[in-house]
Amino acid sequence: MQTPLLTLNTGKPAPFCDDGAYSAIAKSPVDSPVFLNRKGLASDQVADRVHHGGADKALHHYPYDHYAYWRSRLPDHPLLEKPGAFGENIATTGIVESEARIGDRFRLGEALIEISHGRQPCWKLDHRFDVKGKDSVMADIVRTGKCGFYHRVLEEGMVAPDAVMKRVARGDADWTVERVFMLLIGGQGKSDPAALRALRDMKPLATVWRARAAKILDHRIPAKAGIQSGKE
Repeated sequence: MQTPLLTLNTGKPAPFCDDGAYSAIAKSPVDSPVFLNRKGLASDQVADRVHHGGADKALHHYPYDHYAYWRSRLPDHPLLEKPGAFGENIATTGIVESEARIGDRFRLGEALIEISHGRQPCWKLDHRFDVKGKDSVMADIVRTGKCGFYHRVLEEGMVAPDAVMKRVARGDADWTVERVFMLLIGGQGKSDPAALRALRDMKPLATVWRARAAKILDHRIPAKAGIQSGKE
């Protein structure tokens, strides 16, 4: 399968809230090709390198397919008028968590990328959308699995804003992004230790999520602790 990019976005750290935190979640579309290296798009920057960046989080991808759902949840919210609301570097249609697999590989322009794990939501999404309580975006992501995902970069290269993503290899059919997210973030892993053991040893899965599977098995973290409360 192949699908064109709807947007190619980069951003720079900027003041995000009153406590002095910075974030690069507000990204803007580029209008010319950008070099994609193993750390991400050359013109994209990261504010919090503890929770963001690195080889397993080089490229953030959010399905535009979900925007209709979010518009129904947050009617007339200006951030949802175009792709980029979730801080994604790229947006497409036709590649969603229920069919995308850990280890799926895509040719994107000159680069070769691979799905490494889903995105674990954090407080910055609620702050960005100015919601809380029953309207929490991050809690809804944990409930629905509409998380988006990250790619690692296997081969570097130039990527144009109108580049086409072409899937060139598939990961294991048992491990869709949605299933892995619900096991490790949505709380289902507590009742499926065999799946957790498999995830712990799965090489295509991001290191941090393999470690999370191991910790849930060891009961060192709650099986349902999907929302990050610290700074991202």
